Amino acid sequence: MALLFLSALLLGAGAIGAHYWSRRRLRQKLLVSELSAQQRAIVKTSVPLIRKLPANLQRTLEGKIALFLNQIEFFGCDGLEVTEEMRLSIAAQACLLVVNTEAWYINLRTILIYPGAFKSRRAEHNGFVVTERETVRTGESWARGPVVLSWADAELGAMDETDGHNVVFHEFAHQLDDLSGHTDGIPVLEKAQSYAQWARVFASAFKTHCRKVEAGHGSVFDPYGATGPEEFFAVAVETFFERPAELRDEEAGVYEQLAGFFHLDPSSWA
Repeated sequence: MALLFLSALLLGAGAIGAHYWSRRRLRQKLLVSELSAQQRAIVKTSVPLIRKLPANLQRTLEGKIALFLNQIEFFGCDGLEVTEEMRLSIAAQACLLVVNTEAWYINLRTILIYPGAFKSRRAEHNGFVVTERETVRTGESWARGPVVLSWADAELGAMDETDGHNVVFHEFAHQLDDLSGHTDGIPVLEKAQSYAQWARVFASAFKTHCRKVEAGHGSVFDPYGATGPEEFFAVAVETFFERPAELRDEEAGVYEQLAGFFHLDPSSWA
């Protein structure tokens, strides 16, 4: 009996090991794969910012897009038919955030796409009082997925790469933030980075931004960033990729922290 149990245990362990090895090999194969010429053209047309990406990272981006598309299922809502352009555009934007790091969207399996802005119900807690509110949103990111996007806003945000507004960057910044176990504006940092320094820099910039918003003054950050530290981080990521020179000039500390986190310097991209 004991021998049979041991044999079954060994077979089970072998099957698990083979499955893990198979998935690892597939991942490695996808990461070194290339997009087709047609897919590459769609990406560069629908996400113009990709054209500015340094040549040495273009190939890396393509492999990560392939991995992303293999992992994620896309579902259209309210009658929307998901097209290859939609999948490639969203995948390219999401993968641009992690193109030069080891970070990955390990908890994400599903993306829901609405034709435009959609209604969402959220519960707000104030002590023992719970209030449900219905809001109109262009994107949502849930812990361990899914990500929900308005295609009209995702498409517009990608096409204008200099306005500082990109709903895909915003929601996937939340996904990266959540990898720490908490969506609080402090993601899992690179080994060379200091959590204490990150917290000081972002807390100071957040307070400054909130004061500007309250006073009605302009800022390089979208006013929505004053909602909370987690939203400030997501807004800062949008700004980092789409208005990098302005961010570097106005909040050099935030730019430096994000450049270290993403291992990118978009202010230098031609």
